[in-house]
Amino acid sequence: MSGDMKLLTLVVVHQHPKVLLAMKKRGFGAGRWNGFGGKVNQGEEIEEAAKREISEESGIEVENLEKLGILNFEFKVDGKLLQVHIFKARDYRGEPKETEEMNPKWFFVDEIPFMEMWAADKFWIPLFLKDRKFKGKILFGEGDVVLEKNVEEVSSLT
Repeated sequence: MSGDMKLLTLVVVHQHPKVLLAMKKRGFGAGRWNGFGGKVNQGEEIEEAAKREISEESGIEVENLEKLGILNFEFKVDGKLLQVHIFKARDYRGEPKETEEMNPKWFFVDEIPFMEMWAADKFWIPLFLKDRKFKGKILFGEGDVVLEKNVEEVSSLT
């Protein structure tokens, strides 16, 4: 793991047959539906960061997170490297509400708006919905087009 790799979290609430996604209103990934998440702060546990981010972005509290995936994203244009730890939450407290950054909305799993999401999401979300663990690498080109992808099911994330 190089020094420039940023550690990020992503949480998707999955209460079958629905998932809670949110429209990102500003910053990186604005204008796309996504899960909730963000940067892991210095000295912060990855799972704690995931819980903090979903709370800041949607007003809900999650306690039990299940880590299902680790994906490395590389952006060819600016050389940005991101490692995203992906968690599933089934239960939460509070009501999802719009914040400055995100506007949450429930989607049926067969109506997930992949055309308005990151192009790589369609490669891992089917595994996520089936509770499968996965690891992968995605290389994005200009306009966030996927140039290379390798996402595979794994028995363990360690």
